[in-house]
Amino acid sequence: MSDPARKRFPFPAITGQDRLKTAYLANVVNPRIGGLLVSGPKGTGKSTVVHAIGPVLPQRRAVRGCPFGCDPGDPARLCTLCRERVELAPEPRPMRIVNLPLSCTEDRLIGSVDVEKLLKTGEKAVLPGILGAANGNILYVDEVNLLPDHLVDDILDAAASHWNTIEREGISVSHPADFVLVGTMNPEEGDLRPQILDRFPLCVKVETVTDPGLRSDIVRLNLEFEDRPEQFFARFAPMEQELRDAIAAARALLPRVAAGDEAVAAVARSCAALKVDGQRPDIVIIKTALTLAALGGRT
Repeated sequence: MSDPARKRFPFPAITGQDRLKTAYLANVVNPRIGGLLVSGPKGTGKSTVVHAIGPVLPQRRAVRGCPFGCDPGDPARLCTLCRERVELAPEPRPMRIVNLPLSCTEDRLIGSVDVEKLLKTGEKAVLPGILGAANGNILYVDEVNLLPDHLVDDILDAAASHWNTIEREGISVSHPADFVLVGTMNPEEGDLRPQILDRFPLCVKVETVTDPGLRSDIVRLNLEFEDRPEQFFARFAPMEQELRDAIAAARALLPRVAAGDEAVAAVARSCAALKVDGQRPDIVIIKTALTLAALGGRT
């Protein structure tokens, strides 16, 4: 059986989007950064970059059999179902990209009752929603500026509290909703609500490549990918492994990376001079700087 991840353009093969790739990698290494908004015209590779990282995403620990992927090492953040268990056996799960379609219903996003099981056995059970599947993963919304307001509100609630509650037919199940929110948008198709814009700590604006040489490279790579995919994957496989190793090393190093007083003061002065609203930007800048230092092998 073919690997669906192998149908994606390899992340190391993407050319001309270095800032976007760096911002995305920073969120993978340090999910506490919290997310990334990618804005740019159509055809600039926004969604290609988002999906291409799938094969190099790291493993994470989860409670075996938990539909929400609770972390067995964090008892304060267990779902209602895991809290009722006698034993929390761990299992490795790959971090993955969970897509949120614009046509999604509220039940599909939040979760609902398993009607089929209820009718067959009389037992009440929940069907996890997209927010449950996204816990510990990347929640991706293409054309996020076109997302219906009621879904935006649900995502904002989960992103702010890091929890989601499924309440249907006398059932109430709460579960952690820790995810990296990644959105792509074409600004020509409409603006983004300020409330959800505030939930994207990092933003990268991508532009159409104008350098003829770079455009030629992109064309050649895409033609090679379409004509000889297996050879193309084999060519970039060593680079993908190097990237996996770099992500793992950076995640291990990150807890030992510290921001000096001078660096924090410099960020605070810059944000104050620019009259930036709130303290969140200062914090995000420091978190991102620490993460990039870890990616570079620096403490």
